[in-house]
Amino acid sequence: MDSATQRVVCADGDHFNPVVTTAMQMSAILVISQIFHLILKPLGQPGPVAQILAGLVLGPTLLSRITSVREFFLQDSSKDYFQVSDFLCRVIFMFSIGLETDVLYIWRNLGRASTIAYGGVIVCAIFGASVSFYIIHQLQIVNEKFGFYIVVMVILANSASPVAIRMAAELKFETSDIGRLAVAASLINEMSCIIFYSSYYALIAKPSKIKTGLLYLLYTIMLIVANKYISYWFNRRNRAKKYVTNAEVLLILFIIVTLSMLIEGNGFNSTLFCFIIGITFPREGKTTRTLLQKLSYSVHNFILPIYFGYAGFQFDVSRFDLKKGIVIMVLILLSISGKIIGTLAACHYLKMLQTEAIFLAAILNLKGHADLLLIQNNPNTTTWWGTDIHSLFVVVIVLNTIIAGPAVAYIMKREEKFFCHSQTSLEMHDPEIELRMLSCVYGARNVNGAVNLISALSGSQIAPITPYLVHLVELPKRRKSKTLLYNQLEDRDQFSDEEDYGGNDVLEINEVVDRYTLATKAPVRRIKLVSSAEALHEDVCNSAEDLRLSIIFLPFHKHQRIDGRLETTKESIRTTNSKVLRHAPCSVGILVDRWHTGFQQPHGTDLVQHVAALFFGGPDDREALACSKRIADHSRLNLTVIRFLPSSTTNEQQQQQQQQQQQQQQPPQQKPVWVDESSKNNNVKDEVLMAISSQETETELDSCFMDDFYSRYVSTGLVGYIEKYVNDGTETAAALRDVGDTYSLYIVGKGGRNYSPMTTGMSDWEECPELGTVGDLLASVDFDVHGSVLVIQQHRRSSKEIIDD
Repeated sequence: MDSATQRVVCADGDHFNPVVTTAMQMSAILVISQIFHLILKPLGQPGPVAQILAGLVLGPTLLSRITSVREFFLQDSSKDYFQVSDFLCRVIFMFSIGLETDVLYIWRNLGRASTIAYGGVIVCAIFGASVSFYIIHQLQIVNEKFGFYIVVMVILANSASPVAIRMAAELKFETSDIGRLAVAASLINEMSCIIFYSSYYALIAKPSKIKTGLLYLLYTIMLIVANKYISYWFNRRNRAKKYVTNAEVLLILFIIVTLSMLIEGNGFNSTLFCFIIGITFPREGKTTRTLLQKLSYSVHNFILPIYFGYAGFQFDVSRFDLKKGIVIMVLILLSISGKIIGTLAACHYLKMLQTEAIFLAAILNLKGHADLLLIQNNPNTTTWWGTDIHSLFVVVIVLNTIIAGPAVAYIMKREEKFFCHSQTSLEMHDPEIELRMLSCVYGARNVNGAVNLISALSGSQIAPITPYLVHLVELPKRRKSKTLLYNQLEDRDQFSDEEDYGGNDVLEINEVVDRYTLATKAPVRRIKLVSSAEALHEDVCNSAEDLRLSIIFLPFHKHQRIDGRLETTKESIRTTNSKVLRHAPCSVGILVDRWHTGFQQPHGTDLVQHVAALFFGGPDDREALACSKRIADHSRLNLTVIRFLPSSTTNEQQQQQQQQQQQQQQPPQQKPVWVDESSKNNNVKDEVLMAISSQETETELDSCFMDDFYSRYVSTGLVGYIEKYVNDGTETAAALRDVGDTYSLYIVGKGGRNYSPMTTGMSDWEECPELGTVGDLLASVDFDVHGSVLVIQQHRRSSKEIIDD
């Protein structure tokens, strides 16, 4: 038996097959990490901390000190297998992280994220260079001192982006502004450290590798270009399928793994290569969706826990004395203080709050990725590098993460208001900042209307939008409720009854979204919610809170037939919509989509459509007008605001005042009891005054909001403006009938107008209260309007939320 075969079976001196040992190591890390996670999760601790602790318990620090455990887990031959597994895991999860990265957000916030990242990097690098003299003296390093300086600087300055991303997902702050900024800064920090060390390795440590490095850079550029054609080809080959084939997925991964092996075989780090390939991979089409579906579940549930657990498994303090313990404490303190000082300085320059700066510093102090790769693949192993120094740096990296993880959880718990869902409506939403919206579809009939809204609201070049499209699937009563991400649920290898979860609607929804994404290059994040009809609204509301949305768009429970009339699709849709309107944590819009005669997708056509925003007054109409601001900048849409005003405002105000005075003068109609009548009359007056004050406040808010809108949009010629004077609901209906087919989309508030003479009598023929008085009239089959209707309800904030602010 040759040496290679003998090592595969069982090496000399080993008691167990190394393949079995490696598999058992991974299994034990997963089991112990799950136990720790169950214990620490109620305390608010994230998953990576539990996984690192699991590896620490299993490693030579605790359980592996037992002779039988050590002989099984710490075999020399199993190290090669674990290193290969570690390499494959690293390649896959860095490629997956690149695919999931929000490139547009990083590009928009590149300056802020870079300032925060480099603030900590520079201070930590200075601290690392300063303390290296002391460490070199303590560890008695004689040769290659400059290389040691570089290693210490990189270890202190680095931030592990996979740990930060995983922690953000575990603690549910990945969609908050501060969380996304922290993830972006962590990615910039780590990639900068990798580039810095790779440059040192190619230019100073191994000058002969410069040509090789440039060659691999050329290969990377060629693969980026080739991926666009490969993705396009795979999408065309599988046009009638939901996903590309497994063979095509394996071909892409094989190319990436092969090039990564060549890069690492020459001493370079393939992390940056895999991340760049992932972040530049074409986002549109079935290829990317299949890759995410195949990789996401395994990466988040198996690969990353094993990777973090192996970091803790390398933790070994058995060889350390007091001198090395002091070195460890000094490095940890310098890493923490350097990140805090550098991040505080950067945030002060960016005029950010001190609490946010401390939180960002804690996130950026997470370690355990590029720094571990650095100490495992150091080029100077023949000089000063040895087992003791390797173990020392591992201890520093692991302890940094174990300290930073609970610190992040503590800050989140203490300063909850910085991470809560605050942008719950559009009225106070700056139209130039990011809009986070969710368009819901119940089936293939609704997807065109949902995508049309996304297209209409994304017309501005300076106002970013982050759209989510959720497919709501009603689960049969015999099944248990299940809420999964889109790419987790649609796995035909796991579910044999996949057709029950959306069926062929999934293919049509994907086709429409892919066509829009291909035309606009704007990503639409897709989610599928599968639940019972009774609980479906809860999943929508929970998703809105987790995603920190400002508005939810729901499809109307009726669809347009070919003859133009509306027909009920499913009565349970109406029930779900009504529940969402009552319980949503943000504003809600209901779209009556007349896709035959009404609003069409603005992108990809030369047709200019006319949109009307109807304004009667009240919070819902202000919300509808605020939503219209996003449409005003679209080059293919002409927005006109139609404001309805009472034709006899002065007389009506006088009549209302007389009615209020008569109510105040009327004696209370009650049986005689021992009550202080003067006190009671005062209470009645207070209630009347509060009602008058509330109505006056709403009127003032309407005037101020409209004046601001007029000065910004109407006076500049961007939006048209029409005033219509009416006395009652009959004249209002006649005025709406006059505009007829002029507009392809009507935007109006649901209600909340208190007493309005302009809509008096219109509710007598109300059929769908969820649309409000005006919206129900426009959606009525008896009303001669062929345009689509968008009815918006503003989120009503509770008194507790207002007090907290």
